[in-house]
Amino acid sequence: MIKLENVSKRYLTNTALKDINLEIKTGHIIGLVGSNGSGKSTTLKLMSGLIRPSKGNIFINNKKADRRICTEVAYLSELDVYYSFYTCEETIKFYASQFNDFNVEKAFDILSFMKLDPKQKVKNLSKGNRGRLKIVLTLAREVPYILMDEPLSGLDPMVRHSIVKGLISFIDLETQTLLITTHEIAEIEQLLDTVIVIKDGQILDVQSVEDIRYKQNLSIVEWMTKLYE
Repeated sequence: MIKLENVSKRYLTNTALKDINLEIKTGHIIGLVGSNGSGKSTTLKLMSGLIRPSKGNIFINNKKADRRICTEVAYLSELDVYYSFYTCEETIKFYASQFNDFNVEKAFDILSFMKLDPKQKVKNLSKGNRGRLKIVLTLAREVPYILMDEPLSGLDPMVRHSIVKGLISFIDLETQTLLITTHEIAEIEQLLDTVIVIKDGQILDVQSVEDIRYKQNLSIVEWMTKLYE
Protein backbone atom coordinates (compact mmCIF):
# COMPACT_ATOMS: atom_id res chain seq x y z
CA MET A 1 0.00 0.00 0.00
CA ILE A 2 1.04 3.59 -0.71
CA LYS A 3 -0.05 5.83 2.14
CA LEU A 4 0.15 9.62 2.35
CA GLU A 5 -0.52 11.13 5.77
CA ASN A 6 -1.17 14.88 5.96
CA VAL A 7 1.38 15.52 3.21
CA SER A 8 2.21 19.07 2.14
CA LYS A 9 4.92 20.29 -0.21
CA ARG A 10 6.15 23.85 -0.60
CA TYR A 11 8.61 25.28 -3.10
CA LEU A 12 9.74 28.59 -1.60
CA THR A 13 6.49 30.61 -1.52
CA ASN A 14 4.48 28.19 -3.67
CA THR A 15 2.38 25.46 -2.05
CA ALA A 16 2.27 22.50 -4.46
CA LEU A 17 0.38 20.12 -2.16
CA LYS A 18 -1.61 20.80 0.97
CA ASP A 19 -2.61 18.24 3.64
CA ILE A 20 -2.99 15.25 1.31
CA ASN A 21 -4.33 12.02 2.80
CA LEU A 22 -4.47 9.11 0.38
CA GLU A 23 -4.23 5.31 0.32
CA ILE A 24 -3.44 3.28 -2.81
CA LYS A 25 -3.58 -0.51 -2.71
CA THR A 26 -1.94 -3.03 -5.00
CA GLY A 27 -3.81 -4.37 -8.02
CA HIS A 28 -5.26 -1.23 -9.56
CA ILE A 29 -4.75 1.04 -12.55
CA ILE A 30 -5.29 4.56 -11.28
CA GLY A 31 -5.46 7.86 -13.11
CA LEU A 32 -4.24 10.95 -11.27
CA VAL A 33 -5.86 13.79 -13.18
CA GLY A 34 -6.00 17.56 -12.89
CA SER A 35 -5.06 20.77 -14.65
CA ASN A 36 -1.50 22.00 -15.15
CA GLY A 37 0.07 22.95 -11.84
CA SER A 38 -2.47 21.02 -9.79
CA GLY A 39 0.19 18.90 -8.06
CA LYS A 40 0.18 15.68 -10.10
CA SER A 41 3.91 15.50 -10.85
CA THR A 42 4.84 16.57 -7.32
CA THR A 43 2.70 13.73 -5.93
CA LEU A 44 4.51 11.13 -8.04
CA LYS A 45 7.94 12.53 -7.17
CA LEU A 46 7.11 12.34 -3.47
CA MET A 47 5.92 8.75 -3.82
CA SER A 48 9.09 7.81 -5.69
CA GLY A 49 11.29 9.36 -3.00
CA LEU A 50 12.86 11.91 -5.34
CA ILE A 51 11.72 14.82 -3.19
CA ARG A 52 10.73 15.09 0.46
CA PRO A 53 7.47 16.44 1.84
CA SER A 54 7.55 19.73 3.71
CA LYS A 55 5.10 18.16 6.16
CA GLY A 56 3.62 14.72 6.70
CA ASN A 57 4.73 11.20 5.88
CA ILE A 58 4.69 8.90 2.86
CA PHE A 59 4.92 5.12 3.22
CA ILE A 60 5.36 2.53 0.48
CA ASN A 61 4.57 -0.95 1.80
CA ASN A 62 5.24 0.34 5.32
CA LYS A 63 8.62 1.80 4.31
CA LYS A 64 9.15 5.54 4.51
CA ALA A 65 9.60 6.96 1.02
CA ASP A 66 13.13 8.16 0.30
CA ARG A 67 15.75 7.53 -2.41
CA ARG A 68 15.99 3.88 -1.37
CA ILE A 69 12.29 3.29 -2.07
CA CYS A 70 13.23 2.59 -5.70
CA THR A 71 13.19 -1.09 -4.69
CA GLU A 72 9.39 -0.76 -4.47
CA VAL A 73 8.70 1.86 -7.14
CA ALA A 74 9.44 2.34 -10.84
CA TYR A 75 9.08 5.97 -11.86
CA LEU A 76 8.71 7.31 -15.40
CA SER A 77 9.68 10.98 -15.41
CA GLU A 78 8.50 13.62 -17.85
CA LEU A 79 12.22 14.27 -18.46
CA ASP A 80 14.67 12.34 -20.63
CA VAL A 81 17.33 10.82 -18.39
CA TYR A 82 19.38 8.55 -20.65
CA TYR A 83 22.91 8.31 -21.98
CA SER A 84 22.41 9.51 -25.54
CA PHE A 85 25.43 7.58 -26.86
CA TYR A 86 23.91 4.23 -25.83
CA THR A 87 21.80 2.17 -28.20
CA CYS A 88 18.36 1.01 -27.04
CA GLU A 89 19.86 -2.41 -26.36
CA GLU A 90 22.72 -0.94 -24.33
CA THR A 91 20.27 1.20 -22.38
CA ILE A 92 18.29 -1.90 -21.43
CA LYS A 93 21.47 -3.67 -20.29
CA PHE A 94 22.48 -0.60 -18.27
CA TYR A 95 19.13 -0.54 -16.48
CA ALA A 96 19.47 -4.25 -15.79
CA SER A 97 22.79 -3.53 -14.08
CA GLN A 98 21.15 -0.89 -11.87
CA PHE A 99 17.97 -2.67 -10.77
CA ASN A 100 17.83 -6.25 -9.51
CA ASP A 101 14.13 -6.40 -10.39
CA PHE A 102 14.70 -5.48 -14.07
CA ASN A 103 13.41 -8.20 -16.42
CA VAL A 104 15.61 -8.08 -19.54
CA GLU A 105 13.51 -10.57 -21.51
CA LYS A 106 10.38 -8.55 -20.79
CA ALA A 107 12.18 -5.35 -21.78
CA PHE A 108 13.05 -6.75 -25.21
CA ASP A 109 9.47 -7.99 -25.63
CA ILE A 110 8.15 -4.49 -24.93
CA LEU A 111 10.85 -2.97 -27.16
CA SER A 112 9.60 -5.15 -30.00
CA PHE A 113 5.99 -4.20 -29.27
CA MET A 114 7.02 -0.53 -29.37
CA LYS A 115 8.69 -1.14 -32.76
CA LEU A 116 12.05 0.21 -31.62
CA ASP A 117 15.33 -0.88 -33.18
CA PRO A 118 17.63 -2.33 -30.48
CA LYS A 119 20.69 -1.10 -32.37
CA GLN A 120 19.56 2.51 -32.79
CA LYS A 121 21.29 5.09 -30.62
CA VAL A 122 19.16 7.05 -28.17
CA LYS A 123 20.44 10.36 -29.59
CA ASN A 124 18.95 9.45 -32.97
CA LEU A 125 15.50 8.64 -31.64
CA SER A 126 12.62 11.04 -32.21
CA LYS A 127 10.90 12.54 -29.17
CA GLY A 128 8.07 10.06 -29.56
CA ASN A 129 10.42 7.09 -29.75
CA ARG A 130 12.33 8.28 -26.69
CA GLY A 131 8.97 8.30 -24.97
CA ARG A 132 8.42 4.71 -26.05
CA LEU A 133 11.83 3.75 -24.68
CA LYS A 134 10.93 5.30 -21.33
CA ILE A 135 7.81 3.12 -21.21
CA VAL A 136 9.91 0.03 -22.02
CA LEU A 137 12.37 0.70 -19.21
CA THR A 138 9.65 1.44 -16.67
CA LEU A 139 7.37 -1.52 -17.38
CA ALA A 140 10.28 -3.98 -17.44
CA ARG A 141 10.80 -3.50 -13.71
CA GLU A 142 9.01 -6.05 -11.54
CA VAL A 143 8.08 -3.79 -8.64
CA PRO A 144 4.78 -3.36 -6.77
CA TYR A 145 4.21 0.23 -7.92
CA ILE A 146 4.69 1.78 -11.35
CA LEU A 147 4.36 5.56 -11.45
CA MET A 148 4.14 7.14 -14.91
CA ASP A 149 4.13 10.91 -15.38
CA GLU A 150 2.62 11.83 -18.75
CA PRO A 151 3.82 8.68 -20.57
CA LEU A 152 1.85 9.57 -23.73
CA SER A 153 3.42 13.02 -24.06
CA GLY A 154 5.07 13.47 -27.45
CA LEU A 155 3.65 10.25 -28.90
CA ASP A 156 1.97 10.32 -32.28
CA PRO A 157 -1.82 10.31 -31.77
CA MET A 158 -2.04 7.55 -34.38
CA VAL A 159 -0.07 5.12 -32.18
CA ARG A 160 -1.32 6.13 -28.72
CA HIS A 161 -4.29 3.79 -28.88
CA SER A 162 -2.17 0.70 -29.54
CA ILE A 163 0.36 1.71 -26.88
CA VAL A 164 -2.38 2.24 -24.30
CA LYS A 165 -3.71 -1.25 -25.05
CA GLY A 166 -0.19 -2.59 -24.70
CA LEU A 167 0.25 -1.08 -21.24
CA ILE A 168 -2.28 -3.43 -19.69
CA SER A 169 -0.67 -6.54 -21.17
CA PHE A 170 2.70 -5.77 -19.56
CA ILE A 171 1.38 -5.19 -16.03
CA ASP A 172 0.66 -7.97 -13.53
CA LEU A 173 -2.36 -6.70 -11.61
CA GLU A 174 -2.04 -9.49 -9.06
CA THR A 175 1.20 -7.96 -7.80
CA GLN A 176 1.42 -4.46 -9.31
CA THR A 177 -0.37 -1.12 -9.33
CA LEU A 178 -0.05 1.47 -12.08
CA LEU A 179 -0.53 5.14 -11.19
CA ILE A 180 -0.56 7.34 -14.28
CA THR A 181 -0.90 11.09 -14.88
CA THR A 182 -1.95 12.32 -18.30
CA HIS A 183 -3.71 15.05 -20.21
CA GLU A 184 -4.99 12.40 -22.61
CA ILE A 185 -7.74 11.31 -20.23
CA ALA A 186 -10.15 10.03 -22.87
CA GLU A 187 -7.45 7.83 -24.37
CA ILE A 188 -6.62 6.01 -21.13
CA GLU A 189 -10.16 5.86 -19.72
CA GLN A 190 -10.54 2.26 -20.91
CA LEU A 191 -7.54 1.27 -18.76
CA LEU A 192 -8.52 2.84 -15.47
CA ASP A 193 -10.46 1.35 -12.59
CA THR A 194 -9.96 4.32 -10.23
CA VAL A 195 -9.58 8.07 -10.73
CA ILE A 196 -8.10 10.63 -8.34
CA VAL A 197 -8.83 14.28 -9.11
CA ILE A 198 -6.45 16.90 -7.77
CA LYS A 199 -6.81 20.68 -7.94
CA ASP A 200 -4.62 23.40 -6.44
CA GLY A 201 -2.65 20.83 -4.45
CA GLN A 202 -5.67 19.18 -2.85
CA ILE A 203 -7.55 15.96 -3.57
CA LEU A 204 -11.07 16.79 -4.74
CA ASP A 205 -12.37 13.23 -5.02
CA VAL A 206 -11.46 9.56 -5.51
CA GLN A 207 -13.94 7.40 -7.42
CA SER A 208 -14.11 4.06 -9.18
CA VAL A 209 -14.52 4.37 -12.93
CA GLU A 210 -17.43 1.94 -12.80
CA ASP A 211 -19.37 4.24 -10.46
CA ILE A 212 -18.65 7.26 -12.67
CA ARG A 213 -19.84 5.48 -15.80
CA TYR A 214 -22.81 3.50 -14.58
CA LYS A 215 -24.08 5.27 -11.47
CA GLN A 216 -23.44 8.85 -12.58
CA ASN A 217 -23.68 8.14 -16.33
CA LEU A 218 -20.63 10.31 -17.04
CA SER A 219 -17.30 9.95 -18.78
CA ILE A 220 -14.21 10.69 -16.70
CA VAL A 221 -13.75 14.00 -18.53
CA GLU A 222 -17.36 15.02 -17.83
CA TRP A 223 -17.07 14.00 -14.18
CA MET A 224 -13.78 15.85 -13.77
CA THR A 225 -15.24 18.96 -15.44
CA LYS A 226 -18.13 18.99 -12.96
CA LEU A 227 -15.72 18.78 -10.03
CA TYR A 228 -13.68 21.66 -11.40
CA GLU A 229 -16.69 23.97 -11.78
